[in-house]
Amino acid sequence: MTQRTTVLVVGAGPCGLAMAAQLSRLGVEATVVDAEDHAHTGSRAILLWPPVREVLAELGLAERAAQDGVQPVALHYHLGSGGSVRVPLAEANAPLVLPQERTGRLLAEALADRGVGVQWGTRVTKVVQDEHTVTVTATRTDGSTTEIEADWVVGADGLRSQVRSQLGIDFCGARFPATFLLAEGRIAGEISADEVHYFLADTGVALIAPLPGGEFRISGAVPAGTEATAEHAQMLLDERGPGGLRFTEVRTVTLFSSDERVAGALRSGRCFLVGDAAHVHSPIGGQGLSLGIPDTRNLAWKLAGVVHGRLHDSVLDSYDPERRAAIAQTLQATGRMARQAVAGPVARHARDLVWRLLGASGGLARGYAPMLAGWRSRYPDVLFGGPAGDTHRSRPRPGTRDPSWLPKPSDGLAGRFQLITYGGTASQLAAAASELADQWPDLVAHFPLDGRTQRFVLLRPDGYVAASGDTDRFTGVAAKFAALVPTTPSPTATAR
Repeated sequence: MTQRTTVLVVGAGPCGLAMAAQLSRLGVEATVVDAEDHAHTGSRAILLWPPVREVLAELGLAERAAQDGVQPVALHYHLGSGGSVRVPLAEANAPLVLPQERTGRLLAEALADRGVGVQWGTRVTKVVQDEHTVTVTATRTDGSTTEIEADWVVGADGLRSQVRSQLGIDFCGARFPATFLLAEGRIAGEISADEVHYFLADTGVALIAPLPGGEFRISGAVPAGTEATAEHAQMLLDERGPGGLRFTEVRTVTLFSSDERVAGALRSGRCFLVGDAAHVHSPIGGQGLSLGIPDTRNLAWKLAGVVHGRLHDSVLDSYDPERRAAIAQTLQATGRMARQAVAGPVARHARDLVWRLLGASGGLARGYAPMLAGWRSRYPDVLFGGPAGDTHRSRPRPGTRDPSWLPKPSDGLAGRFQLITYGGTASQLAAAASELADQWPDLVAHFPLDGRTQRFVLLRPDGYVAASGDTDRFTGVAAKFAALVPTTPSPTATAR
C-alpha cells in the first residue's frame, strides 16, 4: 500500500516538527516520520535565541514556552586573569533556556492540535524522485516496508541523515578536536540563577547555565580518558568554577563530541535538507537550534507558496544560497569562539584584555549580544536583487533582520509579505503599493503609515527585509515581485 502526502518530513526532532507545524499553519498537508520508536529525550540544545522564539510565537507557543523556561538577563564571563565582564541581554537579544525535550514536546502538541501526528519507528531506506514526485521506501520496526509518495521531501533526520545519504549529497568537514562533558542537576553554593555563566579559567572553559526547576547545567571540554561520572562533573566544577559550588544531585552526566560539517547541497530536485542534516558545528555559543529552525522558516513559506500555486517554483532556488550564507556566518562565529575557548596562555591574556575593553565600552552589548541573538545574519539579495537601498535605520538593507522590523505574527498574515509605506494613504507610493496588494492579496498585505517622506519597507514572511527605498525604487521591486508569481498554476497546485 502506498501512502500519499504533499510534503514528507523525515525526522521528528525540533526542526522536523517545526517544519511540519509551519507548513500545517500555512495550509499544506505534511506527514512526519522518524526512525526512532519514541520522541527524543534529554535536554540537549537549551538556548532558544530570538529566531527560534519568533517561530514559537507564530505557532502560538510563546507563552507556554516562557512558562516552562528560564530567561537569563545577562551573559557573565568570568576571566581567568581576574575580574569578569557582564553582557546584559535586552529583551530583543535574550534567549529562553528550555530543554530540547520540552521544546520538541511543545511543537509536537501544536502539530497534534492541527491533526498531524508522527509515524514513529519508520526508517527511510530509499529515496527516488522524478520531475513531479518523490517516492520514499521506509522500513517499520516490525520489519514491514511501506512506500510514501510525496510532492516534496524535507530531510530533518540529523547528522546521519538517510535522506542526505540516499540523495548522494556529501557532508564535508571534520570532527571538532575536543570532547565535552555535560552534567545537569542541583548545585549548592553562591551563583546567580538568572545569568548564563562562562568561566574562562587557565585550566579550560566551563559553562554553567540555569535550567528550569532550579537545576543547572555545567559543560566543558575535557581531557581524553575523562569518564562520564558525577565525580568528574564535580572535578570540572571545582577546577573551573568560582569555588564553593557542589553538586547535591547529578541527574544526568554524559560525554559528547561534535563535528563541523556542511552538506554539499541543501536542495536536490524536490528534496531539501534542514537542521543537522544540512549542517553541524561546535556547541559553543548555543547556536544549534538558532541555525536549524530558521532553515525551516526560510523554506516553509516558499514551499507553501509553490504548493498553493501562488509562487513560481523558481523561488525555491533561493533556499540554498540564503541558508548557506547564514551557515557560513554561524560557523565563522562559533569557530572564533571555539578558538578563544582553547587558547594558550598568551592568547588567553590577550583575549581577557580585549573582553575587558569591549565590556567597558559597551561593545559586547552592542555587537556581540545581537550576533548571538541572530540579528547579524545576512542573506544575499537573490530574490529582489538590485540597489542595496538606504543604510539609514528607517530604510533597512535587503537581506537583513532587525528587531525594529518584524512582521506581525498573525495567522491571517501567515505566508504573506508585509509592505509598509510611509507618506500617508493619499501618496503616490501608497497608491502603487495598494495596487500591488490588490493584485496579489494572498501574497502581500499593505500597511500605509503617515510620514513626511515617501518610503517603503517590504518584509518577507520569515522576517528578513526583502527590499526598501523610495518611490523610484518601488517600481523595480513591483516588477521583481511579478516575476515571483507563476503565470499558470503549478502542477502541484493543479493536482490539489
